[in-house]
Amino acid sequence: MTDRVVLVTGAAQGLGAALARRFFAAGYRVALGDVRIDMARDVAAELSPDGSRALALELDVCSKAAFETARDAILAAWQRIDALVNNAGRSEVVPVMDVTAEQFDRAIDVNLRSVLFGCQVFGRYFAAHGGGRIVNIASLAGQNGGTATGAHYAASKAGVLNLTKVFARDLAAQGVTVNAISPGPMDLPIVHDSVPADLLDKLVAGIPAGRLGSADYVADVAVLLAAEHAWFTTGACWDVNGGLFMR
Repeated sequence: MTDRVVLVTGAAQGLGAALARRFFAAGYRVALGDVRIDMARDVAAELSPDGSRALALELDVCSKAAFETARDAILAAWQRIDALVNNAGRSEVVPVMDVTAEQFDRAIDVNLRSVLFGCQVFGRYFAAHGGGRIVNIASLAGQNGGTATGAHYAASKAGVLNLTKVFARDLAAQGVTVNAISPGPMDLPIVHDSVPADLLDKLVAGIPAGRLGSADYVADVAVLLAAEHAWFTTGACWDVNGGLFMR
């Protein structure tokens, strides 16, 4: 066990739940933020039935005030915060020529505005308390212009990578690191449920590694980047894509 505390956004299911479980296994006390509070509570109860080391918080990541409320709730419960993982996101598969203003705004709000607000609120807290770790979940789509998950999704995730660098530069002198992870296609229920089997087979065939990625490994990378001794890595992007994008 450790005294370290992390907030994971979008933690009710999928990659977010994998992140919460991995941080918990690493000894962290974990706050699980999500608008789907009942699902977040289920994961929290699975991790810590007595509530001493896992806490579900209703968190609308489109609201800066909601991040401030979450910060205060975590401090009230555990008196410290050491890391933030900005994981919450949404995608809508729409041809680029058909993306509406409303769909574009929703993608920007959930995928990019959330990172801005999270980094502002927790970056300021970390800077005032001698350091901290921020890990932003970006996407391969934001690196290679992929539109399989929607061009608006890809554009928002490219913005996540840029904001990561901006905050990394701004907060480095205060001991705060800000890094990103860009996963490729993951072996998650949402992928299997939303992609027809024949298209999924073609997708996997195009991955040099020959298989979908592991959400648990992405979570392992996040735990590494959030470590107390990870002070010399900032502004970086860790690629986890099976060889689909190399540099």
